[in-house]
Amino acid sequence: MFPEKFLKRMQDMLGQEYEDFVRSLEAQRCQALRVNPLKGGRTGETEIVGKLEVYFKLTQVSWEKNGFYYTKEDQPGKHPLHEAGVYYIQEPSAMAVVPLLEVKPGECVLDLCAAPGGKSTQIAGYLRGEGLLVSNEIHPARARILSENMERLGVRNACVTNENPTSLSQKFPGYFNRILVDAPCSGEGMFRKNDIACEEWSEENVLLCAKRQDEILDEAAKMLMPGGRLVYSTCTFAPAENEGTISRFLQRHPEFRLLPIDKTAMGLPEGKCDGRPEWADGKKELADGKTERADREDLRYTLRLWPHIVKGEGHFAAVLQKEGQVSPGYRAAAAGGTEKGIAPKDPAIAAWREFWQETGSGGKTGKSSDTAFDEGVFLRFGDHLYLAPKDMPSLKGLKVLRPGLQLGTLKKDRFEPSHALALALKPEEVRHECRFLLSDDGQSETISAYLKGQTFPMDGEKGWYLITADGFGIGWGKLAGGIMKNHYPKGLRKP
Repeated sequence: MFPEKFLKRMQDMLGQEYEDFVRSLEAQRCQALRVNPLKGGRTGETEIVGKLEVYFKLTQVSWEKNGFYYTKEDQPGKHPLHEAGVYYIQEPSAMAVVPLLEVKPGECVLDLCAAPGGKSTQIAGYLRGEGLLVSNEIHPARARILSENMERLGVRNACVTNENPTSLSQKFPGYFNRILVDAPCSGEGMFRKNDIACEEWSEENVLLCAKRQDEILDEAAKMLMPGGRLVYSTCTFAPAENEGTISRFLQRHPEFRLLPIDKTAMGLPEGKCDGRPEWADGKKELADGKTERADREDLRYTLRLWPHIVKGEGHFAAVLQKEGQVSPGYRAAAAGGTEKGIAPKDPAIAAWREFWQETGSGGKTGKSSDTAFDEGVFLRFGDHLYLAPKDMPSLKGLKVLRPGLQLGTLKKDRFEPSHALALALKPEEVRHECRFLLSDDGQSETISAYLKGQTFPMDGEKGWYLITADGFGIGWGKLAGGIMKNHYPKGLRKP
């Protein structure tokens, strides 16, 4: 089932633990979901977890406060709350990486290899809608999936790009407070989850991945501001891509140092998940031109998650800090400056303001209802209107899939809201809500019909309604003549 050379190497690495390791690869894998704090109401994630426990049997993941294992009987991927972006189905070990960034609201963060979006949406949860997240993916098809997941989870302050690291480093020298490099790798840690990764494995591919990781990290280093934090991660066991990559990086970049990871605080057994310096094949140049063994003991600071030790797949992570510091409140400038936005008199802005005055919660009192969108930059691409985060860097010359939150589309003399806006809004932000409780069989059937594109009868004031499931926005409907017209996107409708 597994490549012979891979197993031989793992036996040499693990010794007495090897048999336990192999048995873990043959066992059933663990499955988990991560609650989306951006969907939280007044009581935040606690409220969401309480609602999810009605439908799923959840058990806490020790290294991520919003992570929960679910049972094989649960089917969260088919539940309406998945379509509402209330949670993201994510491999549990993968959840361990983003907390190491220690992201704070208001910071500028780069996720350099972001698809399909698990770690980017996790970062967005820590940012709480404040600051800027640039989520990049070099492969166009995967970048589209990334953009769709950012939309589903209601992320407002993210820019999704489809660029290579070199292009980005030229635009953003010393720009980001935090950078995540979840590097492309040989995928050994996903063998029991992904048959393709197993079939494509080779020793040559491991070395190719290691070379690519060196190149990506060098570009990431250019984009981190002094005193900033860079987290490197892979889902492989290969030393050449883990301790080896970090050892080589530190040789090339003495301005960086490894920071220790508190594994005990993550609920991990002491010493069992440390990095292994002896696997890095460290060497020291001698005066006579010869070399000798010279392990970096600080490589023990890195993190290794093993499937025979934790409830999850294989993962590696290292936390690196760049020397220096910046003054409090410092904001770096991108090479192209900031986005100026479209003219205030642009008809798209006027149409948006008219729509939001009628649809936003301010319409209940007759007061201005722009409070949810009082900061940011309006951008227009054709008839599509976006709201980018404040101080958004210039996008000129970049391939951008999502430059912020898509508000909607200008259609002749009217404004039609986007599905992304519905997923980003909370019920208290709108004037009209059409609420369904999924625990009620009849209302659950109506939501299922809505997700298939069907209309339904309803009494009420005409206009746009935020359709909600258990209080979470799932799409738009427009009420007219006692019928709620369906505006759920055709491409997302269930068969």
